[in-house]
Amino acid sequence: MHRKPTKTVFIILGMLCCIFNCLSQDISYTFSFPNIAHHEMNIELVATHFQAGPLKIRMSRSSPGRYGTHEFGKNVYNIQAWDSNNRELQLDRIDGDVFRVSQSDGYVRISYTLYANHPDGTYSGVSEEGIHLNLPSVCLWFEGMDTTPITVKFKLPENSKWKIATQLKSTADPNTFEAPGFQYLMDSPVKIGDIIFKEWDEKKSNGGVIHFRLAIETSSHDSLITAFAGKLKRVTAEAIAVFGELPDYDFNEYTFLASYRPAMIGDGMEHRNSTMIMFPAIFNGSNDIDVFAHELFHSWNVERIRPKSLEPFDFTKSNMSGELWFAEGFTHYYGELLQERAGYLSAEEYTGRCLAGYLNTILNTPGAQRYSAVENSRHAVFIDYGSGIRDFTNNYPNMFTTYYQYGAAIALALDMELRSRFSLSLDNYMRNVWLKFGRTEIPYTISGLQQVLRELTKDTNFAKEFFDKYITGLDKFDYSKALARCGFSIQKKHPGKAWIGNLHFKSKTQLQLARTIINSPLYKSGLDENDQLLRLGNAKINTVAELESTLNTHKPGEQVTLEYKHDNTIKTVQLILEENPELTIVPFENIGLSISAEVMTNRKAWLGNKVSPTKN
Repeated sequence: MHRKPTKTVFIILGMLCCIFNCLSQDISYTFSFPNIAHHEMNIELVATHFQAGPLKIRMSRSSPGRYGTHEFGKNVYNIQAWDSNNRELQLDRIDGDVFRVSQSDGYVRISYTLYANHPDGTYSGVSEEGIHLNLPSVCLWFEGMDTTPITVKFKLPENSKWKIATQLKSTADPNTFEAPGFQYLMDSPVKIGDIIFKEWDEKKSNGGVIHFRLAIETSSHDSLITAFAGKLKRVTAEAIAVFGELPDYDFNEYTFLASYRPAMIGDGMEHRNSTMIMFPAIFNGSNDIDVFAHELFHSWNVERIRPKSLEPFDFTKSNMSGELWFAEGFTHYYGELLQERAGYLSAEEYTGRCLAGYLNTILNTPGAQRYSAVENSRHAVFIDYGSGIRDFTNNYPNMFTTYYQYGAAIALALDMELRSRFSLSLDNYMRNVWLKFGRTEIPYTISGLQQVLRELTKDTNFAKEFFDKYITGLDKFDYSKALARCGFSIQKKHPGKAWIGNLHFKSKTQLQLARTIINSPLYKSGLDENDQLLRLGNAKINTVAELESTLNTHKPGEQVTLEYKHDNTIKTVQLILEENPELTIVPFENIGLSISAEVMTNRKAWLGNKVSPTKN
């Protein structure tokens, strides 16, 4: 007997239709470069099988690895939209980065032009020499379609022999790639050009291999590139030794995307399964290994050991995090330590250049004296804009310090404490953080990091005290005593040298101050931005060299007359010279101090390689 369908049947059928539509929903991008000489690219964006009705399209305002906002929408123009019958749709720009289609039929095709002339880790660059794409600065995207599979196709310039390198999933077509969804697409940089590939495999702890690739643009000789790939392999092995295993990279592949061309903006930017590194320099086979080590370490720390404050990443605004002292600072510490352990920095270079930088940041900068590591991390939304974009309408030299070096100084302190008090090391701590938050990809909080330290040391009071003092507080660690255990001494870099402050001038031809730093002699004497130095004591000073020469004739503690111009008025002030506070770190043996066997053992345990060179 024929029966009329019930309301329930219609509901079920409707649900099945919705499921079918979601399963078949697809997004595709096609990139072409008809006006490449003038830094323009054309993008066609198509979405199919979505629910008919109004549609909102956005351009990102932020990018993974950066924490401040960007107005990528400023580079989008000539935008049009069509439906499935190729009828042009009304498309309104309702904000600088937001567009709206008032009505669609479940299909939309959008075409637009993008201007790209700033190839760094945040922006993109299109030129006849090569193509460099950070996709948040390139791709318009559909609001509400975050999990839809995405196809990306590249139409390369005619007669081009360029190659494409990216962490996007490859297909049978060498110019077509796939992403499982929106977040993955936006975290997948693309390099197109005269790319040279160097490749090797690393074994996974659970069987199988990870395929590593160096995809590099350079005019240097192939032998230099081959040798550099060998160094990367060595550094990679040292990084694996810290955590005990590789991340489970998607598609079992990790790619170093590197460019050495004059047009490049110096930068490095981490991504889930790749990193984008670029320098306006000649590749010599040995430079910048620390940048590669830093960005590789990020594939554990940041890409998988991920702060809850950045998860999920919001592309519509700035992304504030109080954990950058760990995410960036601890990575900075290891980026340089891995370079030393791999044998590409001497212990003297490592301590005198790298560690001394950490100490001068945490002990001698106003930002570290006045604000905690957490507070400095949160200020990244105001300071981390990327190359070429700066805001001078703030007092950041006196209230902010880099969380890279600040965090690295904390990492050094924790490493020294674990070694001296618990016969452990920071390697043990990072491995435990990895097991708890990285391998599982459970976002962490500061309290979670403290919990790992408590569990590792089995000392609740130590863990709480360390975080209270050095991470949320302003106490400073006793680095002198800790480094002496490994045979290093903290010294004044310029003992007895007269100092009026760390100087920043607006011009190379005039001593016009850009800013004065709190507690420096110049600051205490009332000088500030735009004041021009004219005379120190009896000497006229017109250049930095003349100023330095004059300072060398004086001693700390002396009072001298300083003449300067303030808003076209000549003024004088009595300035009390101080000793330059800059620090350095030197091995005991360089200053005639003996080294015991115990000290040498401590040094080797900290700085010695963790992987036998014969195994790499």
